[in-house]
Amino acid sequence: MAAFLCKSILSFFLFNLFFNLPLKTRAISTNQVIKTFIFRVDEHSKPSIFPSHYHWYSSSFADPVQILHVYDTVFHGFSATVSPDQAASILQHPSVLAAIEDRRRQLHTTRSPQFLGLRNKRGLWSDSNYGSDVIIGVLDTGIWPERRSFSDRHLGPVPTRWKGVCESGIQFTSAHCNRKLIGARFFARGHEAAGGSAGSGVIGAINRTVEFRSPRDADGHGTHTASTAAGRHVFEASMEGYASGVAKGVAPKARLAVYKVCWKSSGCFDSDILAAFDRAVADGVDVISISIGGGDGVSTPYYLDPIAIGAYGASSKGVFVSSSAGNDGPSVMSATNLAPWLTTVGAGTIDRDFPADVILGDGRKLAGVSLYSGKSLNGQMFPLVYPGKSGILSVSLCMENSLDPKLVKGKIVICDRGSNPRVSKGLVVKKAGGVGMILANGVSNGEGLVGDAHLLPACTVGSDEGDTVKSYISSSALPTATINFRGTVVGIKPAPVVASFSGRGPSGLNPQILKPDLIAPGVNILAAWTDAVGPTGLDSDIRKMEFNILSGTSMACPHVTGAAALLKSAHPDWSPAAIRSAMMTTAHISDNRLQPMTDESTGKSSTAYDFGAGHLNLELAMDPGLIYDITNSDYVNFLCSIAYGPKTIQVITRTPVNCPARKPLPENLNYPSITAMFSSSLFGKSSKTFIRTVTNVGPANSTYKANIESPPQGLLVTVKPANLVFSDSVKKLSFVVTVTADSKNLVLDDTGGVFGSLSWSDGKHVVRSPIVITQMDPL
Repeated sequence: MAAFLCKSILSFFLFNLFFNLPLKTRAISTNQVIKTFIFRVDEHSKPSIFPSHYHWYSSSFADPVQILHVYDTVFHGFSATVSPDQAASILQHPSVLAAIEDRRRQLHTTRSPQFLGLRNKRGLWSDSNYGSDVIIGVLDTGIWPERRSFSDRHLGPVPTRWKGVCESGIQFTSAHCNRKLIGARFFARGHEAAGGSAGSGVIGAINRTVEFRSPRDADGHGTHTASTAAGRHVFEASMEGYASGVAKGVAPKARLAVYKVCWKSSGCFDSDILAAFDRAVADGVDVISISIGGGDGVSTPYYLDPIAIGAYGASSKGVFVSSSAGNDGPSVMSATNLAPWLTTVGAGTIDRDFPADVILGDGRKLAGVSLYSGKSLNGQMFPLVYPGKSGILSVSLCMENSLDPKLVKGKIVICDRGSNPRVSKGLVVKKAGGVGMILANGVSNGEGLVGDAHLLPACTVGSDEGDTVKSYISSSALPTATINFRGTVVGIKPAPVVASFSGRGPSGLNPQILKPDLIAPGVNILAAWTDAVGPTGLDSDIRKMEFNILSGTSMACPHVTGAAALLKSAHPDWSPAAIRSAMMTTAHISDNRLQPMTDESTGKSSTAYDFGAGHLNLELAMDPGLIYDITNSDYVNFLCSIAYGPKTIQVITRTPVNCPARKPLPENLNYPSITAMFSSSLFGKSSKTFIRTVTNVGPANSTYKANIESPPQGLLVTVKPANLVFSDSVKKLSFVVTVTADSKNLVLDDTGGVFGSLSWSDGKHVVRSPIVITQMDPL
């Protein structure tokens, strides 16, 4: 298997070298290319003559100037810039287990704590002391340390176990850290290895005219996610009047350590991300938040995915890792960050909105959303135009320099969503002389609405409303409209709703493991912001704001990060899998109307492929009753079950492993969800069995009874035993779930699945696991 792995990776490398040259290359005189690779090395093979692994690597594999990072905590090996000949030579060394080509990743880009069930001076906030002394590591774009959200007022000393530092750089010194922001580092070598000419203003892939080579945040994303997870209470917070009130993170007293791995307008490289994982765990963080992913529609095998590898190393040492599911929904199989040791978070709405109405000349009122805060239109009607009726795509999308000023000057312009940033379209309209914009969703976005801090009067409307406006223009001789901005409205129903952009299941790697795991607030979230850029992120936006409102699974992920910090504080002995289990089995699948959660993109009921186990509910997660725990050996058996050989598994786990003589089944990983996959050629009746083990974390003497949500016709789900009896001496019990499908009567929905659940209840606790039944051959 080891030889096969090396040959496969080398073939993969050569294919990409000649047929798919990435951005991260630079030509050399031999007409070869220099690229960055991450090399996984068997650390136990180090000859004793070398005092350190770095000396071994720099003497045996690469010149010191070529080595970017040395990894020794969550991963063992190094990253280096090498030529194809060098890469081939290194891969031949018996101590080198794998080579992973460095690639660029992208970011998955106040009232929400109350919406999650958190209340002052009671419940999880009180029992965890607001997450005090738990350390959260945020891998993102850095931080703007001056924000009130990062005040250390009334916080105790930095935990003595902390081993991290506050790294100095451009406009950032050790003085910027305090008892709240206890550590800050930046990782740029992967970027810098991308090349860049002297005097170009670019350090590698980092543009120093808009960036700080330091932990300071030039993008805003990192400041936003950090304060969402652990921001202090800040009074009189708002974004130019929107969402006014008291802003606070989910774990307001948790300590923060930031690891800047992403750079404005240039993404994040795997070699830097892995280095940050390595350093964060060595520094002593308890929880890691990473709102970064592929977003390219390709599911990378775990052994070639540094986020999965770094997260495994963290999890194996007891560090919980929360990750975003990506923003490529509502398409099925669009979720990213799929490793079972990651907690993968999708996005839902909260009960707060920022409505804006489009009022047409014929009196019709259409509902939209907006965060525009400038001079209003005061009800004045303006001519309405849709340049896209010309059939030219760039014009319909309001791309740069696509609009004819003669056509749009003095008018409200309809622009279609897609391709360029939503706020950029408004700027294009403004430059062409337009007075306002209506941004219309396409069919793929459906009715999912996201507010933006536009630079001119503008609002977003759903696909149906967009069609209504266009139809009105076509049928009217003199179409007119105005936009009315209604500020902040709370108590919105229904909520939560699964966000249309949220990444969906099933998993593109192993559908036996349901992903995403759960959803959390990720639409129109208020949190701290940088002074380096305006709320739109556009270069021309010079507004300075302490807070900004953003949407994305990037915003949902830190809610779960903060939740994990609270649970870790309340239950310091719980493993990362136990913390995830507590969140998943207590998540709710109903909205605030007590109706099944709906899908924003369709308006129909959503499913476990959309929301996983449901929406995070911290009022219940503190006391889940039972948990599904998973050990490192369980994850190894899972990797064995998906046909990874020992050497391949060692790329992920760092230590040599032996797979069981009898191959395990991936669906028997002790996960808090169950996916029954039947062959697409199923004929007649067929059964699948699943083994699960639960640990009692509630009252010692408890009896739980099983309840199966009635499956549709053609399915039978049974549980043995039907009762679980715990005592002082019996804390763990196993059970078997059997799913029987009859092809004659089995009817799958549009997503290719049928959904039910198994719940265990002792009269107080309800421990719910989703069940998914599908016809799909293993990928």
